Amino acid sequence: MRPLGELEAVVMEHVWSADRPLAVRDVLERMDREPPLAYTTVLTVLDNLHRKGFLARDKAGRAYLYRPTKGRAEHTADLMHELLSDSGDSSVTLLRFLDRMSPAEVERLKRAIGD
Repeated sequence: MRPLGELEAVVMEHVWSADRPLAVRDVLERMDREPPLAYTTVLTVLDNLHRKGFLARDKAGRAYLYRPTKGRAEHTADLMHELLSDSGDSSVTLLRFLDRMSPAEVERLKRAIGD
């Protein structure tokens, strides 16, 4: 799994934060960019994210409505798992990661694993 590109990440943030599936025009309206992106640019990004499996789409008249196939937390967990797996020594990498966590985050993690 490749990390999302810059524009893909922006589009995914809008799709993840929506309470319903979004059409291209919906995503475009939510984006606050200067200069504004072209409709075809957003369409291409959404189609690419669909092709890569990040988005599902359903036909609604002549347009598609896009929705995420995974939530933001699940996507992030998948990335973290892949990075740990590719690190060479996941135990050392995980310990380094824990060193960077705040005490509150460490406490939440301890409660989550039942320690």
